[in-house]
Amino acid sequence: MIKVLDFLALIFYCGLLYWLSDKPSLGLPMWFPYQDKVQHFSAYFILALIAWRNTLCWRHLSRGRRAIMVILFCSLYGISDEWHQSFVVGRSSDVLDWLADTSGAVLASFLLMRFSAQWLLLKPFVWQR
Repeated sequence: MIKVLDFLALIFYCGLLYWLSDKPSLGLPMWFPYQDKVQHFSAYFILALIAWRNTLCWRHLSRGRRAIMVILFCSLYGISDEWHQSFVVGRSSDVLDWLADTSGAVLASFLLMRFSAQWLLLKPFVWQR
């Protein structure tokens, strides 16, 4: 059941990112330069955390391979998101946005690889008697 919920969380979050990128303008106030890059970085950092949790059922994978899979997934999703934005009126594709997306996924994967997944509360909790 946990696997299904993790997968549904991934699908929901990808759908949320798609929905947000389909808006002509989010109308957020600009408080500092490159705020949009920070938003891209943060969104894909979270996507990487959710994607990592989905890979925990593959116990045969090392943390390094898991990190590569998560980074590739997030990076490819970022490419598809930027491509999708090129068709939305008022939006445009930007390589720097994709770099921010991928950077967020890389940092999240590095932290998950370096530190225990249990420390980040991303390992499924098992009730013990």
